[in-house]
Amino acid sequence: MPNPPKVPEQDGQVSDAVKGNWVDVIAPAWSRPYLRLSRADRPIGTWLLLLPCWWGVLLAALKGQDFNLFDLWIIVACAAGAWLMRGAGCTWNDITDRKIDAQVERTRSRPIPSGQVSVKGALVWMGLQTLVSAAILLTFNLNTILLGISSLALVAIYPFAKRFTWWPQVFLGLAFNWGALLAWTAHSGQLEWPAVSLYLGGIAWTLFFDTIFAHQDTEDDALIGVKSTARLFGENSRKWLRGFLALSVLLIGLATITALIDDANILHLVIALGGSWFFGWHLAWQLRLLDTDKPEVCLKLFRANRDSGLIVGLFFAVALML
Repeated sequence: MPNPPKVPEQDGQVSDAVKGNWVDVIAPAWSRPYLRLSRADRPIGTWLLLLPCWWGVLLAALKGQDFNLFDLWIIVACAAGAWLMRGAGCTWNDITDRKIDAQVERTRSRPIPSGQVSVKGALVWMGLQTLVSAAILLTFNLNTILLGISSLALVAIYPFAKRFTWWPQVFLGLAFNWGALLAWTAHSGQLEWPAVSLYLGGIAWTLFFDTIFAHQDTEDDALIGVKSTARLFGENSRKWLRGFLALSVLLIGLATITALIDDANILHLVIALGGSWFFGWHLAWQLRLLDTDKPEVCLKLFRANRDSGLIVGLFFAVALML
């Protein structure tokens, strides 16, 4: 395979980055390739990794009605950890996918295939991000630390999933929603069934939004043999997406009910359940607008899932304040 063309530093923007993002505009020139490698110019992935963490800590606090100062640290630490581990995971993904990325229109401008960052430099950068994340993880209880360490296996496997299964989005969901388990345990000290239901609901949500995202690359993926749910479902994608929508709403609602079933204040349950209800309507709105033949529509709807996840967290937070 011929080497991909080198991209001049001043033209090093990634094709699907948000236009005018802070990395391309104000970050020091030397740092831009590494920040692009971490997807700092595409923040939606950090949000999608972070939001299940916030769901977990807020629902755990709502269950016990004991939100405290350490929970504020959990919220802040999860934000920092999501940014760092998303960056480390994306760096690992780009190292393993560098030859594939060079053959796909949307990804060939990424830092490694475009020649902005060497594989050795990417490995060092990944290690630095992981070490800082580990330092944050060590501020939590032992069970949370063990959960955090165990998530590394999912992060390591995910980039290879599209090579051996038509369901790589499941592996992404397993990794991306781990924070629901971790943040719940950071608050309560132990893993409980509402957190598991919340985690499974997040996986169904990931199947929804990442199938939409994968429809951008179906033609290139077919040419190079990369598997995805978008290719698997094809023209039946809308029907499958409706199923993932219903499943995610059901499981997040079930997590809410099992967490709050013993709460004497029924208003807590009603408001918290409103989160899964309006979350479902937001996904339904996306489904109405979806046109899988238009990559720009798929990308726009994929990014809209930040707001979907915030809806759940907002309702949990409001119920907690009552």
